[in-house]
Amino acid sequence: MARRPLPRILTNSAPLARMAHSASLARSREFARTAADSASDVFHPLIIIGRGLRRLGVAGRGRWADTPKDQRGPLAFFVAACVLVVWLVPYGPLLALIGVMGAGAWAGRERTPVVTGPSEAETERLRSLYEALVPYLSAEGDPSPLYAHGGDWERAFAEYAFDDSGRLERLQLKYPAYFTDGEDQSRVRIEQVLYAKAGRGREYHFTWDELANQLTLTVLDALPTDIAAQRFVTSPGETVLGFTDPDSVQRTLPVTGGEETRDAPPVVWRTGQRSTEPHLLVLGQPGTGATTLLRSIALQALQHGDVLVIDGSGTGEYGCLVGRPGVLGVESGLAGALATLEWASHETERRLIAGNRARQAGGAAPDDTRRPLWIIADRPTALSHIAVAEERDDPQRWLQVPLRHGRAAQVTVVVADQFETAELLSDPVRAHTKARVVLGPATAEEVRAVLGAPPHTTPPAQVPPGRGYARLGNAPVLRLQVPATPDPLDDATGQAHREAVTALLPERTVPADGAGPCEPVSGGKRVDVGKAVAAGPSVGADGAEADDGPPADDALAADEAAPEAEETRPVAEPVGASARVRTDKGGEPRVIKGSVEAVRTEG
Repeated sequence: MARRPLPRILTNSAPLARMAHSASLARSREFARTAADSASDVFHPLIIIGRGLRRLGVAGRGRWADTPKDQRGPLAFFVAACVLVVWLVPYGPLLALIGVMGAGAWAGRERTPVVTGPSEAETERLRSLYEALVPYLSAEGDPSPLYAHGGDWERAFAEYAFDDSGRLERLQLKYPAYFTDGEDQSRVRIEQVLYAKAGRGREYHFTWDELANQLTLTVLDALPTDIAAQRFVTSPGETVLGFTDPDSVQRTLPVTGGEETRDAPPVVWRTGQRSTEPHLLVLGQPGTGATTLLRSIALQALQHGDVLVIDGSGTGEYGCLVGRPGVLGVESGLAGALATLEWASHETERRLIAGNRARQAGGAAPDDTRRPLWIIADRPTALSHIAVAEERDDPQRWLQVPLRHGRAAQVTVVVADQFETAELLSDPVRAHTKARVVLGPATAEEVRAVLGAPPHTTPPAQVPPGRGYARLGNAPVLRLQVPATPDPLDDATGQAHREAVTALLPERTVPADGAGPCEPVSGGKRVDVGKAVAAGPSVGADGAEADDGPPADDALAADEAAPEAEETRPVAEPVGASARVRTDKGGEPRVIKGSVEAVRTEG
């Protein structure tokens, strides 16, 4: 049978093209589109409710399927009882219908899709970081390498987070078990790669979990620099060196920063007989805040003890302490420093002997041996250099006894110096200063050489004054920001900081009525001539002891013969050539046992 040809309208496309481009068809399409949009707007609430009822139905069906068969009967009975109660309640069906419609509208609302996973830029950054770690965390012969060129970075990076600007904020990565995570050089190499690829200019903290073979990188916030000198809430024997990260310590202190009061995590250094780190060493570059830290320690020590200051730099940074109660001396010259440190050595021995005798007698230690004595030496190597030039004793030699026996005698030594002259520090200073602080910019090798362990953080881009690291004994290395304690006598000090430091200083003592004038002596100090004569041994302008008065040995023998009368009779206090008479609460001059060289007044 022959095939019949198709109609011409089906074989010729010209009429169809003309119909598609006709004006009437275009108007029809526009009308249909407008009608659909209008219907969508009109029926949009119904569409939302219908979508919500469908979701609720699916959820209910899934709940029914998950219900065990033995519990379906009670559940069906409970639903039927609820339906019956709703049906019997007046307006119950209407209220139930309104509730179902509201639940459907809430369940069917349009929700903004949650973006999961990193963006394209973040993925590229993670892949680049993964490729950078391949040469250091891979080994030949590994059958299933965790790090390989072109490998899957999602296997290695367990957790990651980015900030609003797209920079890496937190990263937890896995590394192979054969990686030498117990060697510091291997760790430092990985930390340097992460620091370079994650973005410079920020401080990162690295937490190594050797048990789980994981490394966590966290971005640290900058330490606050608005905390000035103030009275910290501490107990006797506790000294606040500065403030650190909240996760590093388990204690906070209320502090005033700017115009607000908040809690800040402190680095607390404990001294005394039960301290494992009774002495402190501070090293840093010039202008990094070592003197500021020593000034802050001196202000805190004056609350419960006496302070001796050796200013080796001779710049007068401790002039605000001169003449204050509790400040036994501020020496900047070699002669005064030698005499002061010699007295401190003898005083340490005296305290040990007195305490030992009291314990042998079954009694408590004398009060004058329990009051803390602080020896603060700023740049003693400068005085050591002068002593070598003048062929005199090294002042650090007299620190040997306080350093070795200071903990039992309530004597604390604080030494600060610079990196350039650190090799001039004596062996006792290096051996007995277990608490250490490094201030200013320093490499990981320098920090490790001083603290005994490298820091677990990267160096900051900008190092403010008083910023560094601290380590108390065998504790972890902590970031440190020293509270701002500038010299109140410096013209460059702001008014707020000047008032803060001045408020912590004890009131300056004045000569008593009838005392002679205060004449200057060597070292830039002043000696009360009237009280010096009344005390017994007198001091001339050159610091030489006069012939009148009982000799030191007789006074010491009298003290040992009658220790109970020590607080009522005059005794000489050997504190150097530039000194004053010291009086007790009753106004009578009092002298501590030891070799007599001068006398000092405290009020």
